Amino acid sequence: MTTPVSDPPVYDAWSRWRSATRARIGLGRSGDGLPTTALLDFQAAHGRARDAVHGAADFASLADALAPQAVIAVHSQASDRATYLRRPDLGRRLDPAGLPLLEAARGDWDVAFVIADGLSARAVAHHAVPLLQTCRVRLDGWRIAPVVLAAQARVAIGDEIGARLGAACVAVLIGERPGLSVADSLGVYLTWAPRPGRSDAERNCISNIHADGLGYEQAAGMLCWLLRAARQRQVSGVSLKLDTAAAAALTS
Repeated sequence: MTTPVSDPPVYDAWSRWRSATRARIGLGRSGDGLPTTALLDFQAAHGRARDAVHGAADFASLADALAPQAVIAVHSQASDRATYLRRPDLGRRLDPAGLPLLEAARGDWDVAFVIADGLSARAVAHHAVPLLQTCRVRLDGWRIAPVVLAAQARVAIGDEIGARLGAACVAVLIGERPGLSVADSLGVYLTWAPRPGRSDAERNCISNIHADGLGYEQAAGMLCWLLRAARQRQVSGVSLKLDTAAAAALTS
């Protein structure tokens, strides 16, 4: 009686590296191309990224989720998504129609939060409200302006919003440019003494907030540390370095 011989195990030198990264490495090959599974996965990821960029944020649902907090809805000077993608400059400027709403809410605010669709409406839908709510419970005693929902907006739109509201600091929660690994990553940009003309060097950024990246508690700890430090030192950007140890302690 003969004993069947099983195939020898196949050694995959890439397996332990794949477990440490979401990057596409060691995919193998089929002839001179990718294996079918890897190719289909790549195409699906590309489709998710395109959908995230071209999708529309549901600001009505965000307003409902934020209730009973007061919200203000504004729009950039980019009239539609196509214009927004072609003209980044218009996404940084407020449509004048929103100015009276901001002026009416002007006050002595410590911080203003802006939720902007940016380049991933999916990121805003998934993460903006949970992150904002996590932050608010850590800012007891802070005078927080009504949340501003900004459509077709880029980061710099927060400068004029914060200035119009009279806020000492503005934090813009915005959908980041999607990649082929993550299509719903949220970023936060903080600027002390916001006003039109602020440069990117005058902002602090917290990025990669998503299910497989930075969690809400950790991101909120970092943001609240930066907010307190900015208020104490009256600076942001390159003049304000995040103390990761101190921020981490805030998450415990």
